[in-house]
Amino acid sequence: AGMGYCGVKNIEEMQSNTSFIRITNAGLIESHPHDISITKEAPNYQVI
Repeated sequence: AGMGYCGVKNIEEMQSNTSFIRITNAGLIESHPHDISITKEAPNYQVI
C-alpha cells in the first residue's frame, strides 16, 4: 500500500524517491474523518 501511495514501482525507487514529512497535531486531527455519525466503532481503528 505504501508503494502505491508513493507512486513507486520497486523498493529501490521507494528508498531514493520518498521522504518523510512532519505534520502538526492539528493536521493529524484534521486528516481523520470528522463531522460524521458513527453508529458502531470499528474494532481496528482508534482516533488519537
